[in-house]
Amino acid sequence: MSASKEQIFASQDKDLDKPKGCFSTRYFVTFMLFLGMANAYVMRTNMSVAIVAMVNHTAITSDQEDVVDDECPNQNLTVVENGQDGDFVWSSSLQGYILSSFFYGYVITQIPFGILAKKYGALNFLGWGMLLNSVFAFLVPVAAYEGGVIGLCAVRFIQGLGEGPIVPCTHALLAKWIPPNERSRMGAAVYAGAQFGTIISMPLSGLLAEYGFAGGWPSIFYVFGAVGTIWSIAFLWLVYEDPSSHPRIDEREKKYINTSLWGTGDQKVPNIPFKSILKCLPFYAILLAHMGHNYGYETLMTELPTYMKQVLRFSLKANGLLSSLPYLAMWLFSMFISVIADWMISSNRFTHTSTRKLINSIGQYGPGLALIAASYTGCDRALTLAILTVGVGLNGGIYSGFKINHLDLSPRFAGFLMAITNCLANLAGLLAPIAAGNLINNKPTMGQWQIVFFIAAFVYIFCGTFYNIFGSGERQWWDNPANDVKETAAVLPSATTTTT
Repeated sequence: MSASKEQIFASQDKDLDKPKGCFSTRYFVTFMLFLGMANAYVMRTNMSVAIVAMVNHTAITSDQEDVVDDECPNQNLTVVENGQDGDFVWSSSLQGYILSSFFYGYVITQIPFGILAKKYGALNFLGWGMLLNSVFAFLVPVAAYEGGVIGLCAVRFIQGLGEGPIVPCTHALLAKWIPPNERSRMGAAVYAGAQFGTIISMPLSGLLAEYGFAGGWPSIFYVFGAVGTIWSIAFLWLVYEDPSSHPRIDEREKKYINTSLWGTGDQKVPNIPFKSILKCLPFYAILLAHMGHNYGYETLMTELPTYMKQVLRFSLKANGLLSSLPYLAMWLFSMFISVIADWMISSNRFTHTSTRKLINSIGQYGPGLALIAASYTGCDRALTLAILTVGVGLNGGIYSGFKINHLDLSPRFAGFLMAITNCLANLAGLLAPIAAGNLINNKPTMGQWQIVFFIAAFVYIFCGTFYNIFGSGERQWWDNPANDVKETAAVLPSATTTTT
């Protein structure tokens, strides 16, 4: 065969009669998934803001004060403090258990929902799961007052269970709705909802805690719970599992999607090829890249602000605008680079493999180099913040890199592959604050923090390099591409020669 399989599929997709217009059904599905991802991250992060207003900080006694380094001068920067204390006397350790209870429920459901979504469809698991998440948000204030720490942790754990399907089921729906040459920008648009949700959650939760109804902080969960409930109902009512089951989709668009995709045309649901997946080196490339990203991202977003507070003696959280800049940069860059990635593929100048590797290199080498640079900025607060913003911004390249690569390897099992990598990556992300805490160990000097940054940078660069060596954008044989040739030829006779 003179041309690679990637180029054959790319040329076939390019020659299809692509419907025009901005109001296509697949764009609406993408928009709804974007809102769902934003809503999921709002539910995930709003507790970190609310708990500040819930806790009675005056009543909490501590034997240790915050340990700070004296290498940098204190410029007496203005810090805005909350004027009121909450009703709950929870120590820092108890607050940690409350905040982490959500993630335990979230992590343990990744792989089960990936398997169930493949067998029974992704739409209902995603819609009903987010509805469960949203409804239980209304119970957070009741659980806190009536059930204490245990009751609150139980409710947050159930919310995490409900949010578990969001990533694997979103990936499964993207595999059924988005043609290969549109996956970079559509996938980036959907997953950029994570940054969008964080951007609106932090300041809006703060305003509701200060000026909201029902005593302030409870309004955070009532407002976002209502928004999530409305989205879940609309999603279940308006979105369908695939183009073939949609009763109102334009026939031209349905034909375009079904003849472009590589594995959604058959009605038979094949068994998941567990053994073949476990032997697939390109899958391990995605897995390692995902784990490395989560470890490095947690270092960037949780440890650099701590470094600025302990060493540079500047509280990043004191300024809402500054704290949202990295998320905003990542959101904007991810959208920009996704358009470039899709152009690289559709122009036939680059294969899926080379595109994914090149864009992913920006998304992982960029933050890694930023962490190294941040360890040499000395006491320059502005420069450190600038590096943080640029590093997190470049991290947006991963959405058009490894994060959408599951769809290239296996359209049929993309949701299951994402479930595995996302589960293990979230566990890897939990190691970042643990490693930093052990290395610092009440000695927050620049030298110790430099070790923290160098480790995270090494993880970023090593995992990105492993992906560049062993990653692939070609569809794997265990996804049964031979079945698609017959189906595609049946729907689109003119493509028979090209496919064969």
